[in-house]
Amino acid sequence: MPGGRLTQQERQQIALGLGDGLPYAEIARRLDRPTSTVTREVMRNGGPTAYRADLAHRATEHRTHRRRQTAPRGADVSPQPHGRDAQAVSEYEEVFTTVLMGTGAPRMMARVMACLYITDAGSLTASELVQRLQVSPASISKAITFLESQGLVRRERDERRRERYIVDDDVWYQATISSARSLVQVIETAREGVGILGPGTPAAARLENIARFLDFVSESTTRAAEQAREVLYAKPETDSDGAAGPDNG
Repeated sequence: MPGGRLTQQERQQIALGLGDGLPYAEIARRLDRPTSTVTREVMRNGGPTAYRADLAHRATEHRTHRRRQTAPRGADVSPQPHGRDAQAVSEYEEVFTTVLMGTGAPRMMARVMACLYITDAGSLTASELVQRLQVSPASISKAITFLESQGLVRRERDERRRERYIVDDDVWYQATISSARSLVQVIETAREGVGILGPGTPAAARLENIARFLDFVSESTTRAAEQAREVLYAKPETDSDGAAGPDNG
């Protein structure tokens, strides 16, 4: 299996595969590359609908050049807990950031969220975020303010009176419920239009169908979130050797 960075020709094959609607696994098989390599390449360069081979190649060269310029000379890679591969963790963090940006989060906010989520503690101080992300304290402060306003992080003081920024497992539940509730206004407005435009008319029928559809989606989403909420707090089982295994409930 070939290693090293993707070549421009391989990126062109990825673009062709995406254009043909092939899954990442099939594209990776044709390139004789791990599926994770293809997934990471696509997600960090615009996603499956916006990926362009030439732009991706130039962007990778730019990132490499920038890292060489900004990396402190003689600096050692921070050791990772649990025997993790530091390079793999760094690349995964970049992919996770790109995916979060795809949901609408600004880049710095997405970087902070990804950084918090991949730490075992799920919390970091401002100085720790500054050090990990190599950005200014002002950038971290602005990102945290935005994330707090969205209910995506919270802060509390630790035993040393330092503010720690924390991501809670319940965030995704709350975000899902909030998204479902946001449809209520659309549903009510659509049904109001039915009366104004006249029941039985094409426009009114269209609005009624929209309302019924969104009503069903909202109720189903809320019910599913309530039923699945406990999954957010599931703890991995461990085997006799102490290794984590699947939690089958």
